[in-house]
Amino acid sequence: MNLADRMQKFQDWFTQQWVIFSGKKINPFENTWLLGSFGEVNGIGEKFIHQLAEKESLTIIRNSNSKGILNSISSLKLQENEIKNLSKKVIDFYEKTSEYKLQLKVKWNPIFKIFGYVVNRLFSQRINQLNIPTNNIKSSENLTSEIIELVSKKNNELKHTIWLRKFQSTGKVIYSGIYTTCTLPSGITCVKAIFPLPKGNATVILKPSIGEKNELILNSSGNQFGDAGFYFLLNDAKGNCWSKYIKSFTDKLIVSDKNGRLIAEQTLKLWKFKVATFEYEMEKITPKSKGEHITRYCQKRG
Repeated sequence: MNLADRMQKFQDWFTQQWVIFSGKKINPFENTWLLGSFGEVNGIGEKFIHQLAEKESLTIIRNSNSKGILNSISSLKLQENEIKNLSKKVIDFYEKTSEYKLQLKVKWNPIFKIFGYVVNRLFSQRINQLNIPTNNIKSSENLTSEIIELVSKKNNELKHTIWLRKFQSTGKVIYSGIYTTCTLPSGITCVKAIFPLPKGNATVILKPSIGEKNELILNSSGNQFGDAGFYFLLNDAKGNCWSKYIKSFTDKLIVSDKNGRLIAEQTLKLWKFKVATFEYEMEKITPKSKGEHITRYCQKRG
């Protein structure tokens, strides 16, 4: 019988055992499009960044200017006419994410609020990852947003790009994820976000497209393993790799320029029922306002 590693918290072990029981064993060498870094049992959040750097002999580069989730929008392999039609502000955000400050609003479907509360209590607070608010946030909550690069100590080659977002008021990590692209077995290029968890990760693969209003649409909807979608991955006690494709859980992100305001609307659904909606407003930071923003953050943390 295949078992998850017992040397961890029971709720982590139980979740991993569910993935093993209901998922499939995969060959890492045959599924490189899906593979990503795994977390350790003794800490995620920002601690994961230092663990990964030490494990892979990488240098951590922080507070760099003009760094983006993507090196270039062309890495999405969209058609030339699609990139031409895509809002220039959306392109700038993805290529220069570090130059933007974020605000967040949250609206839950009341039916699913208990789901968010359980996840928060059992996992998020403890591992300092995916600290999604369990209450509606009607007025915008300020987030700190940082692009962190991990580069090879040998040749300075970029190995990982991490987007770290935290609540400015509390310092809690809402998302700490590795962002990259991948090519599905079908040949479609997608955005891949890897969120480390104990002995594994949660990976979201989103298929890009351009909407009628020149917005970028990233959609995780799929039908089967190998499609865009939500995946759990882990190593069991013997080092075997397992994956569980969650067809019923979808994530759709629409990033658009609305009358000069850069907005991202994220909708999470379970069994086609809306779970929660997150609205982000991204504002580019001028050199002067960036200095004021950092000063205020340091004062709050001081």
